Amino acid sequence: MIRKHLLATLMAVAAAPAFAAVSADEAAKLKTTLTPLGAEKAGNKDGSIPAWTGGLTKAPAGYKSGDPRPDPFPDEKPLLSIGAKNMDQYADKLTDGVKALMKKYPDFVINVYPTHRSAAAPQWVYDNTFKNATRAKLADGGHGTENAYGGTPFPLPKDGYEVFQNHRLAWTGTYIQAPVRVWVVTGDGTRMMASGGTQSFRKQYYDPEGSLEKFDGYYQLGKFVVSEPGSKAGEAILAHDNLNGSNPRGLWQYLVGQRRVRKAPSVAYDTPDSVTSGIGLFDEAFNLFGPIDKHELKLVGKKEIYIPYNNNKAASAKVADLVKPKTLNPALVRWELHRVWEVEATLAAGKRHVVPKRKYYIDEDTWQIMLFDGWDAKGELWRTNYTLTLVAPDIPAVVGNMVWGGYDLQTGAYYLNMASNELPGQYKPVAPISRSFFSPEELANEGTR
Repeated sequence: MIRKHLLATLMAVAAAPAFAAVSADEAAKLKTTLTPLGAEKAGNKDGSIPAWTGGLTKAPAGYKSGDPRPDPFPDEKPLLSIGAKNMDQYADKLTDGVKALMKKYPDFVINVYPTHRSAAAPQWVYDNTFKNATRAKLADGGHGTENAYGGTPFPLPKDGYEVFQNHRLAWTGTYIQAPVRVWVVTGDGTRMMASGGTQSFRKQYYDPEGSLEKFDGYYQLGKFVVSEPGSKAGEAILAHDNLNGSNPRGLWQYLVGQRRVRKAPSVAYDTPDSVTSGIGLFDEAFNLFGPIDKHELKLVGKKEIYIPYNNNKAASAKVADLVKPKTLNPALVRWELHRVWEVEATLAAGKRHVVPKRKYYIDEDTWQIMLFDGWDAKGELWRTNYTLTLVAPDIPAVVGNMVWGGYDLQTGAYYLNMASNELPGQYKPVAPISRSFFSPEELANEGTR
């Protein structure tokens, strides 16, 4: 019995996430062979992925904050197109979800363009990332972070938990507002607007005036206030996302029919996402929203695959041109070859979730989830999600928390979320937004009809 108990203990320790920060010698790589955020600075062997040289950090001439950002590579043509007829040639660089879309829709292709490593961040984010490398640690069984502030917490990750924390804390700006709409397409190809309104963020983990000592653990405050269609106008969702269990996550919802703000603990996990008319799940929002402690995370490794990237053209396209029956218009979506971290999430013992298995693909340069696939309880591929990264050299950042969505491979429905297409603004950095703006009391004031 003692021997069995010892074996079980050793296996549990081996499966648990590591909690130690890296050494100073390891962190020094962030100033030599690695980028300041932890990606490989060099290109790949055949040059199809170039070296990182600093990213895009200068807004184009005449650009005004809040305007749709122009395509930084307007004259480039695709190097190749991949679809059902030739997908086998490139199978090692395609995710299961992309291959499933090709099989399901013979007209669906991905147009692969030259790779541009456009990711960038301010110098103070790089400086904080270097500090985090030797001080940040996982908390809450790997689902939280401590001793990190203002930069990537684990630029030299040891496991899938650290990679996920890097995604949660990826640099996409500090104070942001944007008018957005959510578009859904049913299985029969009917397009409709599910909701539209204003999305606001206060990413106080990245407050340049803050510090580790002042930080209260809530890394992001977010609010979505609905203004259209008329049947939903006035609805709102408010989220206070925290880094560890010492500060409980805050979720509130204002529903017009009830005319009051209520706590909304169900806005999490596999609850169907009302914002997407139930096509998506709440923990799929922004490609990762809220806790994922019902799954265990395994870092599979790094690989080269084709992912959507540098999609300013798609983010500025007319909705009727982009959101087509069956899929997004392949002619408007740009794909590139990039190195990604692959993380596999499998259902933890004793837990329940309608998507027991997922595979995530996280861009090495931005630490943001670019694609992920999900399997149902029968082991059948069910859903595949994407983000159309927006290059914002004015911030500077490559933004993955806008213009994202997912496909239900079984029903044929899909959606495009947080899209500013044809609206009068686009992911605009703004003056500091007060904490009170993200209070439940203020939510009630905004939601009242």
